[in-house]
Amino acid sequence: MKYQIIVDSCSDLDSDYLNGTGIGFKIVPLTINVGDKEYVDVEGCNIDEMLEGIHTPKMKSGSACPAPEAFKKEFPNADYTFVVTITSKLSGCFNSALVAKNEYENSSHVHIIDSKAVSGTEMLIVDKLVELIKADLDFETIVAEIEKYRDNCTLFFVLQKFDNLVNNGRMSRIAGLIASTISLKPICKAVDGEIKTIKKIIGSKQLFPKLSLMIKDVLSGDKTRRIIITECKAQEEAEELKKEIEKNCGNTHIDILPMKALTSYYALEKGVIVCF
Repeated sequence: MKYQIIVDSCSDLDSDYLNGTGIGFKIVPLTINVGDKEYVDVEGCNIDEMLEGIHTPKMKSGSACPAPEAFKKEFPNADYTFVVTITSKLSGCFNSALVAKNEYENSSHVHIIDSKAVSGTEMLIVDKLVELIKADLDFETIVAEIEKYRDNCTLFFVLQKFDNLVNNGRMSRIAGLIASTISLKPICKAVDGEIKTIKKIIGSKQLFPKLSLMIKDVLSGDKTRRIIITECKAQEEAEELKKEIEKNCGNTHIDILPMKALTSYYALEKGVIVCF
């Protein structure tokens, strides 16, 4: 096989995502520990049970990235490999994949992409890689093009709970406290791979209309861009956001997908992420 794409499980993708493309595809899972139970972020993971355990009083929890060997053992399966990971600012996954590359004898045929985001952004990068590979471009050209594409991706998110982001050091306690204030509904954004609160909306009625207008500003009239909404126990909210985007932006290529375990762990119930 000439090309393969490897992602971590924060991509929220299914293992059959690239079936029929002729491109190899592998998901390397992260793990979540809740008390004495370990949840491996693979299809079939009991997310409901995991979330219930997280909310149990005094129950400690945390996440762990895969070891370098989990990536390295996949590299010989193709001539060229692209690895797409969760932002390096929130996880050690990128560094783990980079160690794997540096230890691999044919390292010049492996490229590690820091998505600088999570979830749908990883999906979009995978889709772009497929497009570039099918255009029969050489490896070095694909590397240059995918890095430029990644830098033009945008991620917004709205959460109802910030507990795990704060408790695991992914967000400051002060920012988390402000974001959790009942009357304020924050809109957050991935900025160079870090979480930034960029707007606070009073009340919930204007949350998605305001977010859709912010998306419109970024799109600058581009109605062809694919938009991916991922949600954790928030199907109704995701549908509401989709309608607002269609109304204000005119984009109709909008997919709503459920979050897998790792993304759900940090977003928690009613969390919604939108990537484009």
